[in-house]
Amino acid sequence: MKQVTSVFWYALAGCLALVAWGSFAPKQLEKVTSGLTTFISERFGWYYLLLVTAIVVFCVYLIFSRFGKIKLGKKGEKPEFSLSSWFAMLFSAGMGIGVVFWSTAEPITYAFKSAPTAELGTDQAIDDALKYTFLHWGISAWAIYAIVGMVLAYFKFHKGYPGLISATLIPLLGEDLMKGWLGKIIDVLAVFATVVGVAAALGFGSAQITGGFNFLFNTPQTFAVQLLVLTITTVLFIISAWSGVGKGIKYLSNINMGIGFILFVMLFVIGPTMYILNMFTNTLGNYIADFVQMSFRLAPQNAEERTWINNWTLFYWAFWISWSPFVGTFIARISRGRTVKEFMMGVLFVPAFVCFIFFSIFGVSALNVEGNGLAELSKLNLETMTFGMLEQYPLGTVMSILTILVVSIFFITSADSATFVLGMLTTNGLVNPANTVKVIWGLTQAAVAAIVVYFGGTQGLQNTVIISALPFSIIIIMMSLSFLKAVKIELKSSKIK
Repeated sequence: MKQVTSVFWYALAGCLALVAWGSFAPKQLEKVTSGLTTFISERFGWYYLLLVTAIVVFCVYLIFSRFGKIKLGKKGEKPEFSLSSWFAMLFSAGMGIGVVFWSTAEPITYAFKSAPTAELGTDQAIDDALKYTFLHWGISAWAIYAIVGMVLAYFKFHKGYPGLISATLIPLLGEDLMKGWLGKIIDVLAVFATVVGVAAALGFGSAQITGGFNFLFNTPQTFAVQLLVLTITTVLFIISAWSGVGKGIKYLSNINMGIGFILFVMLFVIGPTMYILNMFTNTLGNYIADFVQMSFRLAPQNAEERTWINNWTLFYWAFWISWSPFVGTFIARISRGRTVKEFMMGVLFVPAFVCFIFFSIFGVSALNVEGNGLAELSKLNLETMTFGMLEQYPLGTVMSILTILVVSIFFITSADSATFVLGMLTTNGLVNPANTVKVIWGLTQAAVAAIVVYFGGTQGLQNTVIISALPFSIIIIMMSLSFLKAVKIELKSSKIK
């Protein structure tokens, strides 16, 4: 514990305070945070849309700019991980649990329960369902991760700064402030957002695993079973975290991508193959053609559509921002030795394309089931929609078991990645934090997830994630400006040829 800084203790105290609030006054937590979330959505919706679009434009600019040749490491340094392992870890840490949880639930919800614009159940509603799912899980989300990860990697591996969010702002705000009280506040916010965001994901993941077992084997869908799932997976991800990035996370990510690929192929072949191909192609074209319009859509004169945007698009933009200190720090850690151009192209496009394939195969298969009246998936709980869909196809039980396995491994890799990141952020940016620190953060995340879910504070937890995104969005802007200032100074000194 000699490695830890004051950020560790401040952040841990804040997390425990949130657990106490969610445990003893969950309704009050939900009420207070819901009010703040509504205020942010109504007052800052325009800001989120402009910011996320600007981040996408900036990331694309960096690919083609002179800065693209900068190496995120020292001269001549080669990447630590192979391309396949790098992509697998990017996806597993960035969106693993969420993609599996929402792959069926989101398209079904948009088509048959809460449509963006069209009448529920119509052809237009079904088309829009997949198109808006692509928007929420596409390059906009990955651009947020990419900018945070790239800036962190640049300052850590190219400039030799500590691997901290605060350290990236030294060129902009000065070393005294960033090593003083303001820097500590920024790093504590990053840690707090990571713990709360990952705990929410662990809650979703454990709920889906429990729901899957209930759907398949009629096991009790109770908190006790969910707690058992949390306990087992916590032990597993702590063991993985103990082994280090180069072993546990890498091996599990590669294994999971292999299992996921098998699941993809099985459902693609067994399911409505031509419908999947046609919908994927059509939706990809609509996504590209309507990207600008969807990215700026706020519906100021239509209260119903504006409510949908607040509940979904703005929720996602805030959620990705709140997750960016966690995912960005992890992506930075595994990207040492790559150029800015290679980094941006890899992070922006490859995981987004995998998300598109995942949602097309699972989402279209689900839309086919409900659209043809085979089952009313929209009436199932969110965590069991995927299993209800798979039940309608041959080998459904086998695919459901594979799905539970994929969710479980994503659960482990996401939590494992988060414990590693939390260790870095609370040990002054050490690339390999002590195992003791990682174990403490692993147990803290599991405790936050378990206690808040038990006491019914899940919505309050999600609201807290959204609230933490607003101040961190300002930090992202400052990180981008700090990066530009640093590389321009480097350019002038002729270090970039």
